[in-house]
Amino acid sequence: MEKLDGVKERLKETDTEFENARKRAKKAKMAFEKVKRERHRKFTACFDQVSNRIDEIYKALTNNASAQAFLGPENPEEPYLEGLNYNCVAPGKRFQPMSNLSGGEKTVAALALLFAVHSYQPAPFFVLDEIDAALDNTNIGKVANFIRKQTETSFQCIVISLKEEFYSHADALVGIVPDPGECTISRVLTMDLSEVPEG
Repeated sequence: MEKLDGVKERLKETDTEFENARKRAKKAKMAFEKVKRERHRKFTACFDQVSNRIDEIYKALTNNASAQAFLGPENPEEPYLEGLNYNCVAPGKRFQPMSNLSGGEKTVAALALLFAVHSYQPAPFFVLDEIDAALDNTNIGKVANFIRKQTETSFQCIVISLKEEFYSHADALVGIVPDPGECTISRVLTMDLSEVPEG
């Protein structure tokens, strides 16, 4: 009889432990679902903004209405678990994978994505290092004009460039040059281009 009472007591304890574990699991599942919904909501808010703006920005960067940019999730159900597909159709060309675009076309596509992400949560300024390296003179002018227009209303920008075609669109120049002497030091030169007459 004592053995039976002991078994009953252990069974009661096990039932209580099981019920407590079931309640904890249910509570954890509810908390997980809440976090999952919030994660989906936040991701979707960002993704929708970026995907809606990217085509407009790409068209503006290329200065061509026939250019197209698309952004889509690989997994529409839970888009934050997998990658995103980003494709661009360069002006006057047919669709091709990003890997087949030229260096300049990839640069413009990357800038469109950068500025589209920026449209969701804007930064106060950008530092862009030699973004014009792979661009031809025509595209340098288009990108420089786009950035110049954006700096009037949206953000400030510091661009590092070695190409006159790009920095000739700037408001000011800052140059770093070696100062000859016994030890190697650098000098900083500045020029306000708004004071220089055009022509």
